[in-house]
Amino acid sequence: MDERRRTVGILIFDEVEVLDFCGPFEVFSVARPEGEHGDDRRLFEAVTIAEEDRIVRCRGGLLVQPHHTTANHPPLDILVVPGGQGTRRERLNGRLLDWIAAQDRRVELTTSVCTGAFLLAERGLLDGRRATTHWASVEWMRGQYPAVTILADARVVDEGHVITSAGVSAGIDMALHVVARLHGQPAAAWTARRMEYDWAAPAGAGRGA
Repeated sequence: MDERRRTVGILIFDEVEVLDFCGPFEVFSVARPEGEHGDDRRLFEAVTIAEEDRIVRCRGGLLVQPHHTTANHPPLDILVVPGGQGTRRERLNGRLLDWIAAQDRRVELTTSVCTGAFLLAERGLLDGRRATTHWASVEWMRGQYPAVTILADARVVDEGHVITSAGVSAGIDMALHVVARLHGQPAAAWTARRMEYDWAAPAGAGRGA
């Protein structure tokens, strides 16, 4: 099993949903091989990335200082695009969408949580693929992005290079799915146990063709 430490870049922006990005951050920062605890055994390096070097105001008023900006972050292995009310604005932000598309060409995996799928769809990254999003946005997405097959009843949809997940807490399941895919089910189960999170691999999340 490949145990090299991968860098996970988690995008944040004003009005991002807190658990959308904090859930995956927790998973990736806690992930270890089965039975391991030490920081030297971390499987991922998780960092937050914003468009500007300033405090981001998240949903609910949480204030977060990003680790990096879109101009100065380290090379990424995995991209996480969360959702929240802010995606309504950011889906019209051409510069940020271009950055997402550029990262998609470089990273091993591009992932989204909740309405973060909007930002992937805007640059055609979901065209011809199955995907999911928050249940309340399923019909809107179907009308807005007809080239994407939106699954209403899936918590995690793995299409190989791109993995999408449903709303809010589903980002935890998505991140654990990534841990399982890259490092095996025992590492994912151990990570969930360390988080005291009741987790089982979601049915139907198997990797697409």
